[in-house]
Amino acid sequence: MTLPPESHRPSAGRSYIAPDVEITGDIGSDGTVEIQGRVQGKITARTLVLGPEGQVNGTIAAETVDLRGKVDGKISGAALTLRSTAQVQADSSYQTLAIENGARVEGRFTRAKG
Repeated sequence: MTLPPESHRPSAGRSYIAPDVEITGDIGSDGTVEIQGRVQGKITARTLVLGPEGQVNGTIAAETVDLRGKVDGKISGAALTLRSTAQVQADSSYQTLAIENGARVEGRFTRAKG
């Protein structure tokens, strides 16, 4: 994942996927993407926040990944946090990892070099 340096990118916003929205396709953002609905595809963002009702079936690539919902696929993030309500079935690559008590996890976790 390659994102522009912080100082060279324009002001990045926050995108919100509501609980009643279902997207099939890829999402890309230089800012934060918050998902309360369902996404099937690849998500690339500076920060990804998956709400408790949110679902992702696909690939997540972000500097910061904060998961409260369901993920089935692959995750790549510098800082990966699995909250107590997270249900993750994915192979994950991270630099820092936090898993709260109650999170359900299945898959491989690999610490990225760097």
